[in-house]
Amino acid sequence: MFVPVVDSENKPLMPTTSGRARKWIKSGKATPFWKRGVFCVRLNKEPSDRKLQEIAVGIDPGSKREGFSVKSESHTYINIQTETIDWVKDAIEVRRSMRRTRRTRTTPYRKCRWNRSKGEFLAPSTKARWQWKLRICWWLLKMFPISIFIVEDIKAVSKKNYKKWNRSFSPLEVGKKYFYKEVEKLGKLELKQGYETFELRENAGLKKIGNKLSNSFYAHCIDSWVLANWYVGGHVKPDNTSLLEIIPLRLHRRQLHRLEPEKGGKRKKYGGTISLGLKRGSLVRHIKYGLCYVGGYLKDRISLHHIETGKRLAQNVKVQDCKFLSYNSWRFMRINASPA
Repeated sequence: MFVPVVDSENKPLMPTTSGRARKWIKSGKATPFWKRGVFCVRLNKEPSDRKLQEIAVGIDPGSKREGFSVKSESHTYINIQTETIDWVKDAIEVRRSMRRTRRTRTTPYRKCRWNRSKGEFLAPSTKARWQWKLRICWWLLKMFPISIFIVEDIKAVSKKNYKKWNRSFSPLEVGKKYFYKEVEKLGKLELKQGYETFELRENAGLKKIGNKLSNSFYAHCIDSWVLANWYVGGHVKPDNTSLLEIIPLRLHRRQLHRLEPEKGGKRKKYGGTISLGLKRGSLVRHIKYGLCYVGGYLKDRISLHHIETGKRLAQNVKVQDCKFLSYNSWRFMRINASPA
């Protein structure tokens, strides 16, 4: 188990072992903190050595699950499997239908906007999917001195002699173009084709399981690991197969009232990101339920949810009974596995 290390200015250094991190904390050399589910330490003194090894991040994109592996020549520091954001398209359709419904009433409404689909336009559902990957990359950069991102290049079926079609025919092609452009702002980018990833996996004698929705290392992170290992080397078999599973939280946009009225024609407030002064998704420690995250609110009470399953623990909790720990926008769960 390795612990990310940053200096007093939050600049990432080489990770250390958990035993050494405990000694640093006990002696006052370092201060512990959490970075959205990952335990880290911040040095209170100037580090004895600032030499950095090359650290690569392998990325295996997917439609339902995705894999990220952070690796150097010596160690695999973390494997992450994430769920994709797949609710934006349905939310946009509901918003569109409700807006069109309001326009048939005798009520003020905004003027129609110009057709944004003309020219270069990234659909909200596509943008949300690829921005989620960027958020993970940005989060990893805050903890590790990453040298390069290696991404498995995915392609949609194209047509011959149709330049206009092949340029913007698929949300997949448009989205990955946007993603690659943004990743290059963060660091060096290297692309690998799917058949190249397959060859790397076969040469190492590793097999990928067929269940894509499994939370096993061999579902998605096996590809992200071989991509990172291809660049930095150092291992023939995975030295770390434990996972950190991340599920993004869905925060509903603020509405003045619900879409449909309740009994008596009354409409309750709905959505938003603040619950009685606490940002939704924030990690808190409750005197009874322990570590959990903040959900919605009703009158002068808030709801708390389980950090791993997302199940609601209570919906009548006082804010005074909660201790704020950190801001958060996803729930997470650690899955330990023995090396292959």
